[in-house]
Amino acid sequence: MAPDTTPYLTEPVDRLPFGGADKARRYATERYQGAVGRNWFDCDPTLRFLMRRHLGDGFGWAEPRLREMGALMGGPVAERAEETDRNPPRLERYDRWGRDVGEVVMPPSAEAARRDLVATSFTRPVFVARAHAAGVDPAPLGVAWSYLLDQADIGMACALGTGGDMVTGLTELFAPEEVKARVRALFAAGDFSGEAAQLLTERSGGSDLGALESTATPDGDAWRLNGFKWFASNANGAAYVVLAKPEGADDGVRGIAPFLVLRERRDGSRNGVRIRRLKDKLGTRSVASAEIEFADAEAFLLAPAASAGRGGDGRGLARMMELTNGARLGIAMMGLGCARRSLVEALCYARTREAFGAPLDERPLMRRKLAELIVETEAAQALVFDGYLDRPRLRLGAALIKLRAARLGVTAASDAVEIHGGNGYVEQWPVARILRDAQVNPIWEGGDNILCLDVRRAVEREDAHEPFLDRLTAAVERAPGGDDATADLVHRRIGDLRAALGRWRGLDSATAEARLYPLAQVMADVYAAALLLEQAGWERADSGGDRKALVARLYARARLDGADPLRAIGVPAEELERFRDLADGAFDDTALADPALVDGMLGASAAGRGGPGWDVTGHGVLTPGRR
Repeated sequence: MAPDTTPYLTEPVDRLPFGGADKARRYATERYQGAVGRNWFDCDPTLRFLMRRHLGDGFGWAEPRLREMGALMGGPVAERAEETDRNPPRLERYDRWGRDVGEVVMPPSAEAARRDLVATSFTRPVFVARAHAAGVDPAPLGVAWSYLLDQADIGMACALGTGGDMVTGLTELFAPEEVKARVRALFAAGDFSGEAAQLLTERSGGSDLGALESTATPDGDAWRLNGFKWFASNANGAAYVVLAKPEGADDGVRGIAPFLVLRERRDGSRNGVRIRRLKDKLGTRSVASAEIEFADAEAFLLAPAASAGRGGDGRGLARMMELTNGARLGIAMMGLGCARRSLVEALCYARTREAFGAPLDERPLMRRKLAELIVETEAAQALVFDGYLDRPRLRLGAALIKLRAARLGVTAASDAVEIHGGNGYVEQWPVARILRDAQVNPIWEGGDNILCLDVRRAVEREDAHEPFLDRLTAAVERAPGGDDATADLVHRRIGDLRAALGRWRGLDSATAEARLYPLAQVMADVYAAALLLEQAGWERADSGGDRKALVARLYARARLDGADPLRAIGVPAEELERFRDLADGAFDDTALADPALVDGMLGASAAGRGGPGWDVTGHGVLTPGRR
């Protein structure tokens, strides 16, 4: 970056006897550039490393497109996220004639962000076709797009990604032909264009879906649906998948069936969908969440036709839950996005803020905290990218990855607030919003306890721990030579984990449930350590470097090498000795955004020219995420 030559003697206090240019320079506002205004691809060496790894020879074709997306996310999308947070959606209940229209009015900032994201997504069909024509796997690019967006605004990620794949998929399987045609027209811009919503939660409870009260009654070839949904995200969508119990069904999980409800009936009149109010939420204000009432709403059963008379086949909830793993990975990515953004903001601030005669990031205790943030964030990054891109997907993977990444988003944001000091607690600085937003991730798609129960089901019913442990063993075998102690430690912990799972399966039911949380935490610890060693092997082969080996060593030492913190006191402080390797390998603060990249990309998109990969005929697709 260019040297700062701004004069600092600009305030009356600087003319006091104890004032002066040196002290004034500490709070010169123009020095404090955070994440916004930077190119989030260029400033992220870890993302570039992963893209080279997963794209191979296709990286050359993808790199300019990734750079353009980095400029868009770090510039206009991030800036609009702040504006939308200050001016969230509002509910317009009545029109000028007093009719109840229940319209959600989105702020211009949110509409502009959505328009640009839909037009430039890496996962819209036109872009995917171009990638395939160039011999490039588009899947890693779609994951990178979500990773970048989630650093800017997880609320927008929710708004675009809520349930579109579920609506279109279940409609194509089970809905009447005329309804299929309507849904195809509605989603002509793509499954993930923000037109869908999924309504599960009721006042009787969130995760306890068997207690829901919404009821469906047969009505010719359709159904009449009545009920009250307590928390519905993307309430301004046009198509909903709604869980309800058909009249006469069991009052429990097997009685639940999914139904499709559209904003308009087949005759063109408004359907019986009423938005009672928008939720006044802690964060994620760019997605409208509401209480929605159904009053004789026209609905269509999303179940086999042969079971229509019974209101379903008893597998309605199970059929929907089959998509849960993809959704949980989407939320895990949001947690990672919050953690990555918090890390960047913390590094930016600590490199600039001066105290006690030096920048904060030169103080040993601050370096320790920043190093911990770097290592934990890269461990979560390894988990999330493995969850998306490793094949076949692990049955246990999504629950463990969300357990770790969603929680890290909260703790990393909290650390970033603390690093900013009092400024971090002020809404004009970005980390306060990130902390508010991050808190929803441990809630969406199941809290920690629900995730642990899913781990239990997967182990007890499917022996899902066996392919999980095999994956960990294979990852450690790809570790580079030269640090056998770390590889041996992770190998031992894999063996310890296998033995612990055997003992756990022999416990009585209550004790086994009580021990689920620490068991799942250790599973996530060993999983991340193994993946970091695997990445270290990739790095050694790619460039001969050893930074990822350092990250793996620090992570394994902190997470796996005994429970006594006093053991670390005599260990060499590699996090201090090699702090610059860690920090510079996590964040390049010279990578500023070039506005011309964004202008050229969006200009080409608006003109329909396509540019290197942009157009207005495709659609924006987020990796699966349901609310």
